[in-house]
Amino acid sequence: MNLLRDEDLAAAFDHASRSYDTLVAANPGYHAHLRRSVRRLQLPRHGGGLRVLDLGCGTGASTAALTRVLPDAEIVAVDASAGMLERAAAKRWPPGVRFVQSPAERLAQAGVRGPFDAVFAAYLFRNVADPDAVLASVHDVLAVGGRLAVHEYTLSGRAVDRAVWTAVCRGLVLPVAALLGDGDLYRHLWRSVVQFDTAGDFADRVRDARFTDVRVLPLPGWQTGITHTVVARRPAVGAEAVR
Repeated sequence: MNLLRDEDLAAAFDHASRSYDTLVAANPGYHAHLRRSVRRLQLPRHGGGLRVLDLGCGTGASTAALTRVLPDAEIVAVDASAGMLERAAAKRWPPGVRFVQSPAERLAQAGVRGPFDAVFAAYLFRNVADPDAVLASVHDVLAVGGRLAVHEYTLSGRAVDRAVWTAVCRGLVLPVAALLGDGDLYRHLWRSVVQFDTAGDFADRVRDARFTDVRVLPLPGWQTGITHTVVARRPAVGAEAVR
């Protein structure tokens, strides 16, 4: 099963941006789950004095979760899709929020530089061509001791969870997306979950990228076993050598 990549994927997200918020709003718990994952960063002082990178912000759902949980943080929100980013930037935001168009692999070229106290990445890693390269970039822009939370469709590895995901996509998501003219994108999104790492495999990938304190945390509702938060930390100087 072939996946969309790079320019084709960005163009598909551009086209789908007009109806994206409507579709995700139909997903029970979508926004509450994002806020739960942000809270799992365990940042102090409502984010006061902290810089947070929202990597793969889309139309701003993850940005909204960050501003709800961390209203006093400075947030830099990045996405590769001009269409999605236009929708996000058009919404009302606190003064500490800034949007930047850039692929996750080319942050420095877009002027996005650390150190950040935390990176939040929702529904991103299975949509990039080289997840390891993106994790390396995230590691580099994080401050020492900085925190990472990845909110992602990463299946548990159980056959029943894969079956539920496929049933929801084929029975509901794909028919609606086809009517909207976005069938190619949502077929990609279904396949990307099936073909991506399990939650445990992704946690191992994060460890291999020199992060520590890696944990896999489930999310409730119908997405139990389908969506997880993977949290980690950039270790203190010298700690990487003794892992």
